[in-house]
Amino acid sequence: MKKLCLLGLFVSLASHQVLAATTPVPLENKDAFISNLMKQMTLDEKIGQLRLISIGPEMPRELIRKEIAGGNIGGTFNSITRAENRPMQDAAMRSRLKIPMFFAYDVIHGHRTIFPIPLALASSWDMDAIGQSGRVAAKEAAADSLDITFAPMVDISRDPRWGRSSEGFGEDTYLTSRIAKVMVKAYQGETPSAADSIMASVKHFALYGAVEGGRDYNTVDMSPVKMYQDYLPPYRAAIDAGAGGVMVALNSINGIPATANTWLMNDLLRKDWGFKGLAVSDHGAIFELIKHGVARDGREAAKLAIKAGIDMSMNDTLYGKELPGLLKSGEIEQKDIDNAVREVLAAKYDMGLFKDPYLRIGKAEDDPADTYAESRLHRAEAREVARRSLVLLKNQNETLPLKKDAKIALVGPLAKAPIDMMGSWAAAGRPAQSVTLFDGMSSVIGDKANLIYARGANITGDKKVLDYLNFLNFDAPEVVDDPRPASVLIDEALKAAKDADVIVAAVGESRGMSHESSSRTDLNIPETQRELIRALKATGKPLVLVLMNGRPLTILEENQSADAILETWFSGTEGGNAIADVLFGDYNPSGKLPVTFPRSVGQIPTYYNHLSIGRPFTPGKPGNYTSQYFDDTTGPLFPFGYGLSYTTFALSDMALSSTTLNASGKLDASVMVKNTGKRDGETVVQLYIQDVTGSMIRPVKELKNFQKIMLKAGEQKVVHFTITEEDLKFYNAQLKYAAEPGKFNVQIGLDSQAVTQQSFELL
Repeated sequence: MKKLCLLGLFVSLASHQVLAATTPVPLENKDAFISNLMKQMTLDEKIGQLRLISIGPEMPRELIRKEIAGGNIGGTFNSITRAENRPMQDAAMRSRLKIPMFFAYDVIHGHRTIFPIPLALASSWDMDAIGQSGRVAAKEAAADSLDITFAPMVDISRDPRWGRSSEGFGEDTYLTSRIAKVMVKAYQGETPSAADSIMASVKHFALYGAVEGGRDYNTVDMSPVKMYQDYLPPYRAAIDAGAGGVMVALNSINGIPATANTWLMNDLLRKDWGFKGLAVSDHGAIFELIKHGVARDGREAAKLAIKAGIDMSMNDTLYGKELPGLLKSGEIEQKDIDNAVREVLAAKYDMGLFKDPYLRIGKAEDDPADTYAESRLHRAEAREVARRSLVLLKNQNETLPLKKDAKIALVGPLAKAPIDMMGSWAAAGRPAQSVTLFDGMSSVIGDKANLIYARGANITGDKKVLDYLNFLNFDAPEVVDDPRPASVLIDEALKAAKDADVIVAAVGESRGMSHESSSRTDLNIPETQRELIRALKATGKPLVLVLMNGRPLTILEENQSADAILETWFSGTEGGNAIADVLFGDYNPSGKLPVTFPRSVGQIPTYYNHLSIGRPFTPGKPGNYTSQYFDDTTGPLFPFGYGLSYTTFALSDMALSSTTLNASGKLDASVMVKNTGKRDGETVVQLYIQDVTGSMIRPVKELKNFQKIMLKAGEQKVVHFTITEEDLKFYNAQLKYAAEPGKFNVQIGLDSQAVTQQSFELL
């Protein structure tokens, strides 16, 4: 009897092995291959594929390998070296069906080489430079065994109180949509299955940048028209560009959290837009459905998420705990699970992992001797992109560029701040490899005696803020104060300034102040730094402010005090060299703002393409009973699209090829651009269109195209834009996307305010 039992067990195991090894369809036939694989999977193996796990104290490496070998995990995130990921893929190859793992990470603006933050990248208005940053990031990430990134983040944000403004590309739908396409193609290359490409996962779907009060994780309440017109197009652009994944937002839409929103995830994303990729929840978002108040318990939360179309559960245990019971009770169907599994397997197929599970991991003998070696960085590319992202906001009396033989006082808490230079979401970047502003200026000046450094102030004097910034890094705090009194620090800065020809002050935010969960009610530079600026102004010496920040700040007073202001954002590994290139004139700044700078926080939200109103404020005319703030100047401090150069540009009157346009025709809008200064330089020529009269209120203007052009001193060039009916379409009150006949104003300028205008009629 014992022998018979053993024989039965042997036959059973053997049949499982034969079943697992049976692949009657070729790998090249994707759908058939996946269908065949799914027929072989148990329910537990299917649910395992839906788990996206972060390695941490609750999931140590030994346990995770055991779970992977058991077929219980589909992918991990935050393990970022070949040596870390190879044993996990080995464990997957020991599993019954040998389904490969994928490895994910937030590769946002670089991987080992850190490029400027996304808001800075957008400031370049340079699609080639932006694309280059994404391509380098993908190559570096793939070389470290990563398969997918949770990027690009294309949430439109018009409220700079929101800390994640730094991770997006600004306030404008058109510009962000252009960048979304570029970034997806940069990450994925010709195909996401290439060894030097990674899959893009666009986020946060949807409307995450419109959280009320600029407070992270807050609710979103928005009209359908605004949603379709302004906020949804960048996600659509990324998906149309081939993004393999979507990360789902934490906010609600129409009162239903995105993670449980069947209309959003199924009707809109999959049915209307035709998305066939992978939908991943945000961190712990399924469990949070309970806190949102739409699920009674974990069981209902898992049910809502799987039925809404959430394929993978990020760092959330509910799918594993609840899906078997939900299926058994009939509350969900097998197809709900199978649809999700199919998407996960299809993503792995598209990543090239079924063909070669070690495609990006490689062989151990080929691992870099030093993962963090200097030779693995792409410094030249980072420097070039960074200097293109800097925006010159003010340059009174040609204070800039600085003379290389001048005696310069460099002050401010951000002058020697390697970790802040990288910005948030700095992936695998190392602060020790960052070039600070002090480093960059020192290398240009050469004579150290001519660069006098003093800290001048701490980032903030608010202990509560300081503790908040450091609470996740209590063992190695990011923001470290100089313990000396503020007055002593300022006195030291004044002493440095006394002997200098010009003062350069590096001021703004620490990187943690513009990050996830870092919402602010006050957009001023912290008071400790403002006191420093006032003291420096009082010296009477020329004062240059180098701003480092991840959002627009309210710098009304600073703008009045400074002779020159250079917006550098957080400019990455080579930031110090890039900033020095601009300060000393080795590069002529060409960046333009992708977001409006308000005069005060009370103006928020303020953005250039606001809707027309019945009582608009007109500068220079009586203001009573018009839309204004009576206690301050109405309008922004710096408008969208604004940015100066060390040369000057002039635009001639615009020419239109016709005053009418029919539905199938084209209209040419042209303008002569002349470099009227003494230096070669680049500028961004911007095309805006206003629909004068529509069936519903339309914006005062909308960006529809732009060109970045280089002109030598004295050179002039005609810039042409083609306008078609497609440029005039919008979502009407019935959410139909169409153009309406009537009058349109065409505006061309070097920012959104200083424009030349002509009109035409759509027949």
